[in-house]
Amino acid sequence: MSLIGLAMNVLLACLLLAALSLGWRLNRRLKALRDSHDGFAVAVAELNHAAARAEQGLSDLRAATDEAVDILGDRIEKGRALAIRLERLNERVETASPPQRPVSPPVEAVQDDPVAERRLSALLAAAREMRAGRVASSPRATDRPLLDPRPAPRFRRDADDDLFDDEPLVLDVVRGATR
Repeated sequence: MSLIGLAMNVLLACLLLAALSLGWRLNRRLKALRDSHDGFAVAVAELNHAAARAEQGLSDLRAATDEAVDILGDRIEKGRALAIRLERLNERVETASPPQRPVSPPVEAVQDDPVAERRLSALLAAAREMRAGRVASSPRATDRPLLDPRPAPRFRRDADDDLFDDEPLVLDVVRGATR
């Protein structure tokens, strides 16, 4: 072989090595691109699943909103009906004659009756003793804190529960007395 042939073979070998190294680098880059494509496909699938969950959440929210609107509308209607009924009852009470109270005997009659006078003086003495006991046991106004540290009393039921019960409003029973 001649020198030119040998130089051509060496040049060809160098070009083949360069092409091999470029092919190897290109293969690595294509593999990284395929891996990122798979990762992108997984991300798109997760995004699609999240979008489906969001759509389901929105439809649930719409259903809950519609239900709340219906319930609130019913409560408003019941409240209006109760307000009208209360106004009617109030008008009936205002138009009715006031109850007749028994007339107490005049003070002169009590002064002439010794039994009534003793009862009155006993009641006054008891009231003075009770008042003196309250004044002695109550703290002075300057000793009281500006804000009450005790928690507010908790009610058993909410006001809405009392207002919107399905039970009819009955005003026949007034403080233990029935009509």
